Amino acid sequence: MLKWMRLLLMVAVLMLGLGSALAQDSGNTLIMARAADTTGLDPHTQTAFASLRLLELVYEPLVTLDANLNIVPALAESWTFADDAMTLTMNLRQGVKFHDGSDFTAADVVASFNRILNEETGAAARANYLSIASMDTPDDYTVVFNLSVADVPLLAAMASVNASIVPSEVIESGDFAASAIGTGPFILDEWIPEEVTRLSANAEWWGEGPFVDGIEMRVIPDEASILAALRAGEIDFALLNDPLVATLLNGDSSITLNAVPALAYHVFQLNPSRAPMDNLAVRQAMSCAIDRQEVLDTASLGEGTVTGPLTIPAYQVDTSGFFCYQKDLDRARELMAGVEPFTIKAIVANAEPPTALSEAQSIQAQLAEIGITLEIEPLELSVYVDRWLAGDFDSAIALNGGRPDPYTMYARYWTSAGNLQVVTNYIDETLDSLMAAGRAEPSFENRLEIFTQFQQHLTEVSPWIWLYNGFEYTAHQPYVVGFEPNPTDSLYSFAKVTLER
Repeated sequence: MLKWMRLLLMVAVLMLGLGSALAQDSGNTLIMARAADTTGLDPHTQTAFASLRLLELVYEPLVTLDANLNIVPALAESWTFADDAMTLTMNLRQGVKFHDGSDFTAADVVASFNRILNEETGAAARANYLSIASMDTPDDYTVVFNLSVADVPLLAAMASVNASIVPSEVIESGDFAASAIGTGPFILDEWIPEEVTRLSANAEWWGEGPFVDGIEMRVIPDEASILAALRAGEIDFALLNDPLVATLLNGDSSITLNAVPALAYHVFQLNPSRAPMDNLAVRQAMSCAIDRQEVLDTASLGEGTVTGPLTIPAYQVDTSGFFCYQKDLDRARELMAGVEPFTIKAIVANAEPPTALSEAQSIQAQLAEIGITLEIEPLELSVYVDRWLAGDFDSAIALNGGRPDPYTMYARYWTSAGNLQVVTNYIDETLDSLMAAGRAEPSFENRLEIFTQFQQHLTEVSPWIWLYNGFEYTAHQPYVVGFEPNPTDSLYSFAKVTLER
């Protein structure tokens, strides 16, 4: 069946490519295409990958990550952590201006983090910053974060679009729906939802670049059509999420394909607050009934690796030590003894990721073997995100973003104070205590042991069933020079890109 699917995709690409005239020279504007569009412009609240890929070009955090996941300066030039990890001092970059011409100062940093910490904001990563007890500003370019507890991962938590610094005046006005004013390398000029987004180069950007005049982001829902446009020379750059499409470029020397192992992970999320998923034995039975490699092979052509909760290379461990990571129908049926066959629904986003429906269908067939009927509920991405954030589902097929540190990756989900507890609907004292210990521990070896225990416990209690992590795919014309593929799928390096046509 997979061979036929690949053949159909190849035919579609060829048909779409035939007769397409080469695009007129677009000058020094980078033309890119992607299948899903931005769902909102507020950097503190957005969770959809499609939104983050735009907002990271407009807004900037204090620090960011390079292609090797090292923390590097952004709006902060340098920083100092106290030995006891109870204070973090940020030395800010001077001479930086927001897109509206106003100066970037310490007041904007304080206003931004106060907004993130305000529960009414609904900030996506609020749980990662709850250790911030107060902030001091000795001068306009220094911010001292005073912490309530030792918080080793705080610096890594700040390397996120969700920790972007916005002008204090914009925060006071509360207007994030119609405009985006940041300090980033590109300025948002126009956003026509589900069609096109246009950005221009920020001539006042503090960094070296940008070296293009602007970026045009086109929304083309079908990735086979994106590939055809790339081959026809109509676009310069493509974001590809579907392995069925991306792997068609293998051996094609006319297009550059980038594939880096992703921090993001594919997961089957259960809602333990709803019967019968509130029964530990039922959740464990579902975990035992699923062949994760089969899901990976079916949905992503095997392009990826079966994973536990942590996809960070330094914290990955052998999954054979996790509960029921090899399919065991006998054990699953034993766990289901006395449980009547039941039906649950799984919400699935149509666009993000494109493998979601195939994952759902594979899981559907496997759960049927132990008397569980899984009804698949496809949703538009924006509707899916709203339902997901509200915890309004029996189960969900999800692709969730990774982080460079275990605590920042999961504090919002698996701590009692996590701001996305409404999504997980599950917490226990073991998870809480392990997360607290990992947060305060400075030794890597000790943290590795702590977070190995964390993964073992999480997979055993099975509120979610982790599946696999795949690759982040991008493709571009050979004349696009300077792009750095990133395990987080970041496009921030567009500031370094040149078009050497």
